[in-house]
Amino acid sequence: MSADVTSSSDSLEQEAARVLPGLLSNAYARYSNFTVAAAVIDDEGRAHYGVNVENAAYPSGTCAEQTAIGAMITAGGSRRIAKVLIAAGTDAVVQPCGACRQRIAEFAGETCEIVSVRGGAPAERVAFWTLLPEAFGPRDLD
Repeated sequence: MSADVTSSSDSLEQEAARVLPGLLSNAYARYSNFTVAAAVIDDEGRAHYGVNVENAAYPSGTCAEQTAIGAMITAGGSRRIAKVLIAAGTDAVVQPCGACRQRIAEFAGETCEIVSVRGGAPAERVAFWTLLPEAFGPRDLD
């Protein structure tokens, strides 16, 4: 799911944070009961949403961040991530798992931020590249 927004980056972040708690009920977390919703904001000012989808064969599940990145790619246009917002059904501050950090690194801009959402509002923010310094990425294959 993607949305075009013509407002400022800050208001887009606020809107995405407000939307995420409502998406948690769409997650399929039958095994862990740990629901997650994510929004990827691209550098063209569009928000792309996703939720986690578990599977009985655990490695086959999909994280919310991965689903949101897929929505961004499917929508066309920018492939550069400016921000990733993450909300958990527990309302705890959460960060991307290791695999999602690598997925985000594939598309993250130099100033990409991870924003934890609590209660429908941004709660904590961290520069993405501090979470995955010296990442392996596209530049290593060029």
